[in-house]
Amino acid sequence: MNTLFNPLTIGSVTFQNRVWVSPMCQYSAVDGLVGQWHSAHLNAFATGAPGLIMVEATGVVPEGRISIACPTINDDKHAGAFKPMIDFAHSHNVKMGIQLAHAGRKGSTMRPWDDHRMASAEEGGWQSVSSSAIAFHGYPEPRALTVDEIHQLTHDFAAAAKRAVDVGFDVIEIHAAHGYLLHQFYSPLANTRTDEYGGSFENRVRFLLETAMAVRAAIPASTPLFVRISATDWVDDGWNLVDSIELCTQLKALGVDLIDVSTGGNVHNAPIKATPGFQVPFAAAIRAEVKIMTGAVGLITEPEQAQYIIETGEADAVFLARAMIRNPRWALNAAEKLGVKIEWPHQLERGQTL
Repeated sequence: MNTLFNPLTIGSVTFQNRVWVSPMCQYSAVDGLVGQWHSAHLNAFATGAPGLIMVEATGVVPEGRISIACPTINDDKHAGAFKPMIDFAHSHNVKMGIQLAHAGRKGSTMRPWDDHRMASAEEGGWQSVSSSAIAFHGYPEPRALTVDEIHQLTHDFAAAAKRAVDVGFDVIEIHAAHGYLLHQFYSPLANTRTDEYGGSFENRVRFLLETAMAVRAAIPASTPLFVRISATDWVDDGWNLVDSIELCTQLKALGVDLIDVSTGGNVHNAPIKATPGFQVPFAAAIRAEVKIMTGAVGLITEPEQAQYIIETGEADAVFLARAMIRNPRWALNAAEKLGVKIEWPHQLERGQTL
C-alpha cells in the first residue's frame, strides 16, 4: 500500500513523495518574464519538501497567456528566466514541472485586482482565439482558429516543451482544463466547428491528441508527460466523465504518463458544489478505468485527507494550491502530523517537533 510520503517514479524521475504543489497563477510576469516574485513564491515551496512543484500556466506563445502579466516560454530568454528557480528546487531534491498553456477565449485580461477585466491594445491586450467564435461569459467574442493556425499551435506546444526540458524542467504538463483553449475544442459547449476539429467526439479531441503526440515526440521518452483535464463541465450536454475516460485511454496510448484531474471552467454558472475533495472521485474513476496514474486536486487541505486518497488508491499524488499558499511548508508539517520522519532542510531543522 502506498502512503503520502512514499516515493513515486515516473520515467526517469523519482519524486520524493506524493505531496505536489499545484500550478497557481501569480499575474506578476513582466513582458512574459518571470522574476523576483516568482523566485520568492516557488523557492518557498522548495524549502518545504514537496515531491513536485508545478509552475503556473505558461503561454506557449504570448497570445496564449491568460493575462498581460502571465508568463510565456516562447523563446530561450523566457525559458532561461526559470533556471535559477529550477536549480534551487533541485538543490533541495524537489522536482519542477511546468504547465504549458493557451488560454484561448479566456485570454487578454488584466490582473484580477485591476479595476477592469479586459486589456486594451494599449495595455498589451490582443485578439483572443478559440475553437469557434463563441464568447465566454463577460468576455469579448474570440476569432475561430484556422486549421493552419491549429497546426502551428501544436508545433508551438512541442517547441515550448523542448525548451522547458532543455532549461531543466523535470515534468511537462499540457493544460487542457478550466475552459482554456484545448478544453474549448473538446467540449461541445464551446466547439461548433464543422471541419475535422469539430462535431464528433473524435474530431473535438483531435487537437489535444495531436498536441500530446507532438509534445511526447519533442521531449525525451523518459521525461514524464502529464495532461490536466476538466473531467466534467458539470452541465447537461457538456463534457462528462464517460468522455474523459475515453479521452484518457487515447492519451495513455500516446505516451501520457499521468492525468491531472480537475473539473469545470468552461461554463461560468455551472452548479459546482466545491466541498473538500469534491474532484477526487473523478481522479479515482479515471485511474481505475484507464489504468493510468492520476493526480487529485481540489480542496485537499488536511494531511489525513491526503493520506487517505493515496492509501485507498484514489490517486497517485495530490496537488495542493490554497493549502500551500497558507503554508508553503505543508509537507513538513503533514509528515509530523502523520508520524512520518522525512528530511528537513538543515536550515529549518530547529523547527521540528518530532
